[in-house]
Amino acid sequence: MTVQINSNYLEKYAEEYATIVCERYYSGKQFITGQDIIQLTSSIQVNFFVIKRLFELWQEELNKLKSNPYFDYRDISVHEALTQFMNVLSRRIKVEKGHLQPLVKHALMQSVQVATDPVSFYQKEIDKAPSGKINEYLKENKKYYKWNAQVISFLIDKAGFGHDESAYKRAIAANYQVISENLESVNLLIATLGDVKAFDLDAYLIQNDTPASLEKEPEQEVSNKEESSFFDEVEKDTTPSPETPVKIEIKEEPKAVVTMERPAPSRASSSISASELKHRFSAETYRGMKGVIGELSEGLAINQRFMFTKELFDGNADLLSHALKSIDNCNSFDQAIELINQRYVSELGWEGSSEEVQEFLQLVYRRFLD
Repeated sequence: MTVQINSNYLEKYAEEYATIVCERYYSGKQFITGQDIIQLTSSIQVNFFVIKRLFELWQEELNKLKSNPYFDYRDISVHEALTQFMNVLSRRIKVEKGHLQPLVKHALMQSVQVATDPVSFYQKEIDKAPSGKINEYLKENKKYYKWNAQVISFLIDKAGFGHDESAYKRAIAANYQVISENLESVNLLIATLGDVKAFDLDAYLIQNDTPASLEKEPEQEVSNKEESSFFDEVEKDTTPSPETPVKIEIKEEPKAVVTMERPAPSRASSSISASELKHRFSAETYRGMKGVIGELSEGLAINQRFMFTKELFDGNADLLSHALKSIDNCNSFDQAIELINQRYVSELGWEGSSEEVQEFLQLVYRRFLD
């Protein structure tokens, strides 16, 4: 069974997603800064792809200046002054609503592709690299790759400069085959978009009995410290992903037609019963169950966040934050447990009797205790 990309659905969804995001942010503001963009949505990949596009525009501005034939931009004093100017400029990101919306739309479309078809996405990134500088390009942009980065991160500083584009692309495809089962599921990545608007994966990935070429995604357009730019420091945030080394000497050429199997959960656990939990928790009187807590997204202790991130959410703090906000938006304990069963128990292989799961469920119970 293969699937075909519904680019029309993605185009419409991205437009609506960007509109909602911008309407929310600009309801009381005129501009957005670079630091605010990093926290713009619950999807870290969407946020960082917006920043990536701004970085590309920042570089284009620099190249325009250097293309002027009347001045010597190779002069050391000019180079130093220009670098300082561009770094200061990067710290003055100030984007109005009408300019941010197309950036968010494009970032969303890229995020969906990197979640559902990381091989094609990262192979396209290779096409963007300047001739002979693929390694430098990947190294410079790796800070913006937050989803399925393991597919390409092993190449950085390991492939050397003697390999051409086709060799890099073959290595990406081969590496994906090795590590695909260890990547986060498409459903969990796409779920982070739900705080803005639910994404219908079935409408985007249409099942077919016969292989079909994937439609080409429409092309889209994007404190004062002297020593570095905003884009140099934007990397400070995520935990490094495990790398799986793969030799780059691959003889088979990549196939022109790309097919994808719909992801299926590789781990399954029994559903959690809301009625059983309520019966048990209501009878427990120890100190940890007393009282009602406010919103989970704001009330977790640091040690709890660390434990839940590590033990229940595969080390993905972004996914934990999204889960807490989704649970807070539920109207009842029963609804919260239903959401947990649908999104997390099966996908993340939770064992209902484990101490970590029980502690998490106790907090959810207290969140909805009258």
